Amino acid sequence: MSVEPDEPAVAPFRRRSFLASAALAAGAPAAVAGTAQTAQAAPSETAAATARLGSVARLMAVPTDGRDIDWLRSALQVAIALELATIPPYLCGWWSVKNQRHEVARMIRRIVGDEMYHLGIVCNLLVAIGGRPQVKAAAPVYPGPLPGGVRAGVNVYLSGLSRDYVRDVMMAIEAPEEPLVRSAPASPTVGEFYEGLLGAFRSVRPELSVRGQVSQRIDSDELRPVRTLDDVEHDIEVIREQGEGTAASPNDSFSQDAPAHYYAFGEIYHGRELRQTAEGWAYTGPAVPFPDVRPMAPVPAGGWPRASVHVGGTLFRFDAMYSTVLDSLDDAWAGGGHRSLGAGIRTMRGLEQPAVELMETPLPDRRGTYGPQFHALPRPGR
Repeated sequence: MSVEPDEPAVAPFRRRSFLASAALAAGAPAAVAGTAQTAQAAPSETAAATARLGSVARLMAVPTDGRDIDWLRSALQVAIALELATIPPYLCGWWSVKNQRHEVARMIRRIVGDEMYHLGIVCNLLVAIGGRPQVKAAAPVYPGPLPGGVRAGVNVYLSGLSRDYVRDVMMAIEAPEEPLVRSAPASPTVGEFYEGLLGAFRSVRPELSVRGQVSQRIDSDELRPVRTLDDVEHDIEVIREQGEGTAASPNDSFSQDAPAHYYAFGEIYHGRELRQTAEGWAYTGPAVPFPDVRPMAPVPAGGWPRASVHVGGTLFRFDAMYSTVLDSLDDAWAGGGHRSLGAGIRTMRGLEQPAVELMETPLPDRRGTYGPQFHALPRPGR
């Protein structure tokens, strides 16, 4: 599922080769004419579908001896929504960096690839126990909370990269149960949710089928069918540790020498690499310069108001391509396999061009620029 851009070869980056990612947005532009206007019912439909997925709090409130196969299927669908929700915000941050060879751009690009890999893992896990992933139905509307009520109080929005965006969105999403460099958060984390999922798999020990699972190389990761409980344990630990590291080290992340996502974002925010000191882990290493970025303003609730016909057309073109990606992911785990997945990847590569075009178009008030909304449109013919 590699999403490598077409670019000249560059010197090897000292952490790891990277991929693309970012966050979902809401609404179509009010000024889009014709077919664009007819699709504006999609956000409310998507929000309703996401609400039906269930909440993490409700799932985690079920006693451990009551977490059966149906509980696992419900929880994995929520996991799909969680993994998908990270990709559009991170993509917006990545695309907004003007120099894509900059260290920060490469860090974010690597994390996007990891999140695509995680999405593939949870889709395979759901298929393995007789479920069918609903990817497009899980597409969140932004700004808003994370799906399932994870990390209560975090408002995920779409914007160009800034230190505030890194802290309030990227680091907030990935915050560990017990961060090594700050006090533990009060609300449940993604890691705690995955720990509950793993515990249920160990308890239920469901029969696992490879039929319908997808195999695909995703950057330096290899998505493989889940065949045994050992595979389940490995894959869930990959998701947890690539996101937040371990209680011992931010580098225990199944990512070669790359720090876990939370700490990589922390390096961008603090402007320094993370180092272990006599007092513990601290951002005291070599400088991580903040890049020159396109000033994409936060996407407002409901999408960009009063967009011109030209901007509205670009927004619709992006949303149509994004929707095709989601449809291809649904098809991949509904029997289409790697061919449908490959089609989605090819379409995903094309998202950057209209996104950058929007990020270079000033808003009417000149306070920043436009950016993609990640608005999921209905599938043609439905």
